Amino acid sequence: MSQRVESPLVAMTENATKDDIQMSNQRLLELGYRPEFRREMSLFGVLGMSFCTIGILTGMSSAFQTGLFSGGPLGLFWGWNICCFFMFLIALSFAEICSSYPTMGGLYFWVCRMKPDFPMLGFCTGWVYSIAMVFTGTSGNLSVALYIASMAEVGSGRTLTRVEIAAIAWGINILSGIINTVGTKAVGRMSSFNVWWTLGGTFVLVVTLLVKSPVKNSASFVFTDFENFTGWGSRGFVVLLGFLQAVYTLEGCETAAQVAEEAKRAEFLAPLAVVGSIVGSWLVGLAYMLALLFSVQSIASVQATTYAIPIAQLFYDAMGAKLTVMCLVVVGLAQFMASVTAFTASSRLFYALARDNAFPAKDQFIAINRFQAPYWGVWVSVLVGCIISCAYIGSAVAFNAILSSAAIAVMLSYLQPIAIRTFWPDSLPERGPFRLGNWSWAINLLSFLFGVFICVLFVLPTAYPVNELNMNYSVVAVGGVIVIVAVNWVSWGHRSFVGPVRTYTLEKP
Repeated sequence: MSQRVESPLVAMTENATKDDIQMSNQRLLELGYRPEFRREMSLFGVLGMSFCTIGILTGMSSAFQTGLFSGGPLGLFWGWNICCFFMFLIALSFAEICSSYPTMGGLYFWVCRMKPDFPMLGFCTGWVYSIAMVFTGTSGNLSVALYIASMAEVGSGRTLTRVEIAAIAWGINILSGIINTVGTKAVGRMSSFNVWWTLGGTFVLVVTLLVKSPVKNSASFVFTDFENFTGWGSRGFVVLLGFLQAVYTLEGCETAAQVAEEAKRAEFLAPLAVVGSIVGSWLVGLAYMLALLFSVQSIASVQATTYAIPIAQLFYDAMGAKLTVMCLVVVGLAQFMASVTAFTASSRLFYALARDNAFPAKDQFIAINRFQAPYWGVWVSVLVGCIISCAYIGSAVAFNAILSSAAIAVMLSYLQPIAIRTFWPDSLPERGPFRLGNWSWAINLLSFLFGVFICVLFVLPTAYPVNELNMNYSVVAVGGVIVIVAVNWVSWGHRSFVGPVRTYTLEKP
């Protein structure tokens, strides 16, 4: 009977993997948490999580008209590169913290650990960020429904009603919940697949646009043409409004931290994924944006479109009906995968908050099924998403206000750990393998200033004259989120939450 001879390379790889897992679990124990999840995610899977949540194809496609109408090609190109640079600085700030604290909870845990004398700050960060992730997933799933509605209109000429679009969004919310319930492996594989889908899809879209568009715009148009459909008279302010498209697209790099307890050698892989997702998105997004700008046939046509997603008009003018449907399928599927990972992040946040007595029904929200999924958090995210989607039936303005508040809530959550690192530079005594060295404070300061600037920009009116239809109601929605969080803190949070709760204590030798 012959024996199987194992390759030395295979044996070394398996031993290295076991050592990596052991080191990551040891670090988690040092932070006070007993490992509860199997470490099944590789670098590609963790990178895919952040890359998938950023959703470069989807964010760029869904919000492209924001920059196109506010500054035009000039604002889009320069705004993209400026915002990418500052978001890269934010990613570096996060990576340094994540390397020290590679735990589920991400921003929430970092704030609690770096500012333990002010538990209210950690509580509010966790709640605001988890609500933002639910809103982000809900927004993405409605966008998928709008892509489907645009496909129907382009392909068959049938315009779907708001009720039909909302019903599709409910179905997509539920499907997102099912995928997340299957667990870490399913989400990890989907995230890895999304990386290739995004890269391949971008290549297909870029080539198709450049080959099929009947008129190619000049370099002068792409890099210097200014457009203003906002009504505002200030050229500088209009260009700044176009920055919102870039920031909206690039938020999500920190999602890798939400699955840090499910990754091998998380103190290395999670920070690399945080930074790598921004660098990759910068390059991929730039290629896609340039293809769109060189191929756009008429900005006025896009502005006047009747399609549910304005980018569909740009595709249609450049390529015709059949290829437009193909492009919408490519972007729509990428959007769906991005939305799934938003619910992955929210469910992990609920788990982390409940573990530390910062969320009600602790026993339910820290329960995980045989697929290693915190299913209560998953299905609460789905339920809230379906409820919010109902608002779209009554008022698209109200629905957009709720969902645009997600981008502001995410940036507000970003500001908390960065502000601590800026004003309390010694707040990170335990340094991980990813370090910024002497550049750390300067990078955190620039990240903080940019975050404050964007939060202010997000709540300003985007059109003039301002009326009840074009008013930026996101400030009202964000105010509602803050009130909900404040009421929870005052009513019970201040009594039950004192900071991270240790589930394991290392014995001293």
